Amino acid sequence: MTRPTPETLAHSARRARTAAEAPGDADHTRAASPAVPAARPAPAQVSGAGSLVRSLEALGVDVVFGIPGGAILPAYDPLYDSTVRHILVRHEQGAGHAATGYAQATGRVGVCIATSGPGATNLVTPIADAYMDSVPLVAITGQVARPSIGTDAFQEADIQGITLPITKHNFLVQDAGEIPRVLAEAFHLASTGRPGPVLVDIPKDVLQASTTFAWPPTLDLPGYRPTLHPHGKQIREAARLISAARRPVLYVGGGVLKAGATEGLRRLAELTGIPVITTLMALGAFPDSHRQHLGMPGMHGTVAAVYGLQKADLIVALGARFDDRVTGKLDSFAPDATVVHADIDPAEIGKNRHADVPIVGDARHVIDELLAAVTAERAAGRGTDLGDWWTQLDDLRERYPLGYEEPSDGTLSPQYVIKRLGEIAGPDTIYVAGVGQHQMWASQFISYEKPQTWLNSGGLGTMGYAVPAAMGAKVGRPDTVVWAIDGDGCFQMTNQELATCALEGIPVKIAVINNGNLGMVRQWQTLFYNERYSNTELGTHKHRIPDFVKLAEALGCVGLRCETAEEVDRTIEMAMSINDAPVVIDFVVGKDAMVWPMVPAGTSNDEIMFARGVRPAFDEDDI
Repeated sequence: MTRPTPETLAHSARRARTAAEAPGDADHTRAASPAVPAARPAPAQVSGAGSLVRSLEALGVDVVFGIPGGAILPAYDPLYDSTVRHILVRHEQGAGHAATGYAQATGRVGVCIATSGPGATNLVTPIADAYMDSVPLVAITGQVARPSIGTDAFQEADIQGITLPITKHNFLVQDAGEIPRVLAEAFHLASTGRPGPVLVDIPKDVLQASTTFAWPPTLDLPGYRPTLHPHGKQIREAARLISAARRPVLYVGGGVLKAGATEGLRRLAELTGIPVITTLMALGAFPDSHRQHLGMPGMHGTVAAVYGLQKADLIVALGARFDDRVTGKLDSFAPDATVVHADIDPAEIGKNRHADVPIVGDARHVIDELLAAVTAERAAGRGTDLGDWWTQLDDLRERYPLGYEEPSDGTLSPQYVIKRLGEIAGPDTIYVAGVGQHQMWASQFISYEKPQTWLNSGGLGTMGYAVPAAMGAKVGRPDTVVWAIDGDGCFQMTNQELATCALEGIPVKIAVINNGNLGMVRQWQTLFYNERYSNTELGTHKHRIPDFVKLAEALGCVGLRCETAEEVDRTIEMAMSINDAPVVIDFVVGKDAMVWPMVPAGTSNDEIMFARGVRPAFDEDDI
């Protein structure tokens, strides 16, 4: 393979810094993160720990999230004098999610640090989360000294073996001289091709050993050469199918955001007139307000998006992976569709759904080359009229819009809270969601107009993601308003990181959608378990335990409570006016609200329910 030269890495560093300074710009690309500055530090005699910290500095790292402990402690001494900011979190899971939020908001590599044993294993969930959502993350862990490895030493855990299935790659450093090369390779692997987490495990005696630090290192990654440019023949065939299709859809996944391909996507959509469907991980890749946007597909997608996919004769999948939450019962998914599947990861193509035209490549290059090929098709007079298709889809949008009913018992509607939050905070805000009903309502009732404004745990569905991820996002983009929309269940898993936010001057805003229950689980119990509510009531309503306002204040935040619709706007505006401390709002909402539409798990998308007991009415001759 062709190895990156120091000049190539220096150019990547400049692009990384530009991307970090202009979040949301279309130039956020996978190639932008192995941030190696042009200046070459002089070789120096240092400890392995000193080499680690100098490598982070040379890679352009500005912040790391972590907690010290015995095995990693040698690294914390040189970190004390470093230009790299260390944010002391309250739990290692918080460090991992904060690094993920930082990466998702900025397009740069997020970095977290933990000690051996329980410190390292506490990173497993955020590492798995980053792996599922293709987030560039480097996790650095201390390990017991090399002679003790394999002896069940105090705080020993085989974190390399544990994380093997959930990392893009991982390293156990055996020699202090390897540290600069391993760190540079880790950042390169994490940020190029399909992004993902990389683990670097360093034994304590390696951190304490004497070594010579020299930069830049020569990367040695034989066989690693992601395909960025698609094959021209496949592009031409895709363009031919697009020109001939009568019921096409663009099925857009998170890969389009990671490739910085949003401007190209808009041009392609407008050139072809094809309906656009964005997955949960791709919200903001195409403006929600655009006339061609049908919304989100899948279990809680819009009726128009679900049936647009289901009845399409051509699906052009861009950076998406045909997840089970999108397809429903796979063997009944889009039975009449020809599939063009473009992805940076060849392992995804054909994994779940056969691809008639497989295209391996970076989404930005794929879309740019599709634009050229479709333009040539149009110039040759080839294309179809999509008027009938749009008539059918517009009819669905008109008859089955996203909406909700006000609670009959007079309680506060969670959908109303989230809708007003989005309208007041606006499209430039970063919204970070936990997992559950509030996550789905946030995806439905806030309008996402720009890239990198919606962060959530999509693939793993990690409760506890929102608060630390919002913290990381705010650190990465300090001039942007960051709202975490969390549930009362999720919030209780990681709210200790609000103490970190208070002490570190990270003024995030938290909207706790407090329905007193594990809401999504309760919804399933209502629909599928005869309203037998086994172990889903949390006591945050009945007993007000914990009292979220008092808890917020105890953690150094401003605590507010809102219980009526009349108070919603004033409470949100009050939170928006506070910029020198974290703010937590306890929105006490009704417990019976449900997320609709819904495709029950394991069923066909044809079984979509618009509301409880309400199936959409379709004329099969028209669809």
